[in-house]
Amino acid sequence: MTQHACFRLLLGLLLYAAGVNAIVSSEPPLAKATDLRVGTQSVNRILFLGNSITLHGPAPEIGWTGNWGMAASSEDKDYVHILYNRITQATAGKPKIRVKNIANFERRLTDYNLQEELKQVLAFNTDVIVIAVGENIASPTTDEAKAQFESASANLFAELKKHGQPTLFVRSQFWQDAQKDGLMKRACESAGGVFIDISKLGSDAANFARAERQIEHAGVADHPGDQGMVELANALWNAIKNQG
Repeated sequence: MTQHACFRLLLGLLLYAAGVNAIVSSEPPLAKATDLRVGTQSVNRILFLGNSITLHGPAPEIGWTGNWGMAASSEDKDYVHILYNRITQATAGKPKIRVKNIANFERRLTDYNLQEELKQVLAFNTDVIVIAVGENIASPTTDEAKAQFESASANLFAELKKHGQPTLFVRSQFWQDAQKDGLMKRACESAGGVFIDISKLGSDAANFARAERQIEHAGVADHPGDQGMVELANALWNAIKNQG
């Protein structure tokens, strides 16, 4: 084989290898390509887990036609997108995000299969997880109910911590409930998470959607409106900045 032929063969093998690598690692680790941070806190991938305040699809039967956090007047005005925009401005980059409604976790505390129900988002291996749940759970009054609530919260946080090295940011109830907040705070701190107390937001009528516009369905009207969403995003943003 001539020297020229050998060179062509070697070049062909290198190009083939490069093509294989490009397929295998078509999405290189974000930390290597673009390491987005708020202070020291990595924010390359952000996962939002919550109930209707975080994400609710269209429900015409109750007068809700959006597909974002109920009851913000538009998608860009729910707390998820407000917070995301703050982070993109601070980092001059665009983190990857996932948003999932886990209201079924609230409704099925004792038999919610975390591994199965959260399979796709657990594989996301995120840097930051914002958890906003609890409003659909009745305030626990018995020792058994309290233990059940705290155990379910602890199991959720523990499962999330197993996947990657995420920082958990857990906010308290929008609709004030000191009992649930105390139990969730203890479970959050035991998991090494950051607990954000937003209880004061629910004591200000101006933070409810009903204060901003007429909404026939009382349940929708009781959700945070645009101002309430801004305040919620502010509380989470401050927690992320302080953590970083």
